[in-house]
Amino acid sequence: MSTHFTNRQIAGLEKRARTALVNSLSGFKSLNLIGTLNTSGQTNLAIFNSVMHIGADPALIGFISRPDSVDRHTLENIKETGFYTVNHVHAEMFEQAHQTSARYAREQSEFDAVGLTAEYKNDFQAPFVQESRIQIGLTLREIIPVKINNTLLVVGEITDLYFPDEIWDADQGIFDFEKAGTIAGSSLDGYHATQLIRRLKYAKP
Repeated sequence: MSTHFTNRQIAGLEKRARTALVNSLSGFKSLNLIGTLNTSGQTNLAIFNSVMHIGADPALIGFISRPDSVDRHTLENIKETGFYTVNHVHAEMFEQAHQTSARYAREQSEFDAVGLTAEYKNDFQAPFVQESRIQIGLTLREIIPVKINNTLLVVGEITDLYFPDEIWDADQGIFDFEKAGTIAGSSLDGYHATQLIRRLKYAKP
């Protein structure tokens, strides 16, 4: 037995159920904490499951920001300063990472509220998450409106990358994410450990 939803049935679901369902349909997603700082020196930290690869030359990462019809501290800070960090979430910190999704007041730092540590490196103008094992510093390059639902694709260029030596395979140019403890997310509240099945060769006809 199976279930069939039409777009009208999906649209007719209760709002939270609809949001959770549609958010889950793309499967497992990356989980990252985005760290920012405004021009007044106030830090902000928020979990995102929409961080994505944009390109390798230059090295670009994007994420989706929801409509800025209400306060979006992360987006506002990035617009103000042009700098932000993306920090992988691992199994020992996922509960604290999840808590950053709560609607804290602008003057309340999520770093302090959830017990994570803001770390500044090499004069980069946004805080990294000290507890994260893979830390990425980015400069804003473009904000692209998605007109159909008023979301924004925020594109940044990687300027700094920090990680433990033992997770890096220099020959292949890849990370061992299991060794790093990086976890994945599903829907809005699911947290999953991962296990590599196998690496395959570059596909050719």
